[in-house]
Amino acid sequence: MIYCWQIVAVTYRTDSEANRDGRGGPHREVFQHYTDLTVHDAPSGAFFFIGGSMRKKMTIPEILKMKRDGKRITALTAYDFPFARLVDGGGVDIILVGDSAGVVVAGHDTTLPVTMDEMLYHTRAVVRADPKALVVADMPFMSYQTGIEDACRNCGRMIKEGGAQAVKIEGGSNMAHVIRAVSAIDIPVMAHIGLTPQSVHRMGGFRVQGRNDQAERIMDDAIAVQHAGAFAVTLEGIPASLAAEISAKLTIPTIGIGAGPSCDGQVLVIHDILGLCEKYSPKFVKRYADLAPLISAAVEQYVAEVRSGEFPTEEHSFS
Repeated sequence: MIYCWQIVAVTYRTDSEANRDGRGGPHREVFQHYTDLTVHDAPSGAFFFIGGSMRKKMTIPEILKMKRDGKRITALTAYDFPFARLVDGGGVDIILVGDSAGVVVAGHDTTLPVTMDEMLYHTRAVVRADPKALVVADMPFMSYQTGIEDACRNCGRMIKEGGAQAVKIEGGSNMAHVIRAVSAIDIPVMAHIGLTPQSVHRMGGFRVQGRNDQAERIMDDAIAVQHAGAFAVTLEGIPASLAAEISAKLTIPTIGIGAGPSCDGQVLVIHDILGLCEKYSPKFVKRYADLAPLISAAVEQYVAEVRSGEFPTEEHSFS
């Protein structure tokens, strides 16, 4: 759990709440603690002052404003309740419920097998953590490619049933009509261009896109998704120089993953930065912790203590 040096949670009581406990009218309650209070310990509906600055629920307009103000946008994936709480407690702006769950959680080689039901399950689990970050959910393969009606219905399910605040759709010019239709029914869309994992077979593997004569096509894709109504665009696996050009040209934020330092924000897979995925080790990943050996050691100690009779003890037993 990430702890803050100071958190002040402020809530406001309604007339009815005040009358019920006899305090005679609406008033403000302030809860202030130090070092041992996380954002998730405060009452529901509170605003948060983290390190002296207030944190409230991230929204689409705020993400757009961060681009205009030149503030870097941070994003990480999460696929369940505990990781959503940890990631949100670290202060990220966007939690991406990625179809990468198919690889890092379910063990598939690609994201192609992931279904709508699976993405709804993961999204609901993340949303239950009540994160202050904006929750964006990936639309899985074949949930939006079969026509505008299917795309709108499935994106609507992700908002209505999953609880996401936005969806992410892979594809550029070829998917602009889908992005336009989904955006037109007030479902915010983050586009995704460059190396699009759902196109792995067409690309012949997870290969860098946008080099040489491909650069113009990637730029055209970026302009197309912006014109179609996307509020942001993920740039994956493209040369840093091309990502810089796109980021300078677009008015919507660019979120890079393997696209260099000039994007308006960055996103990575949480399992990658924690050393929990041995299947792939992309060049663009920086490992911020190596948890796999710690987890293995804890399991080995548990197994040894159970077999030796060291665990459980009276401390862990009921009288």
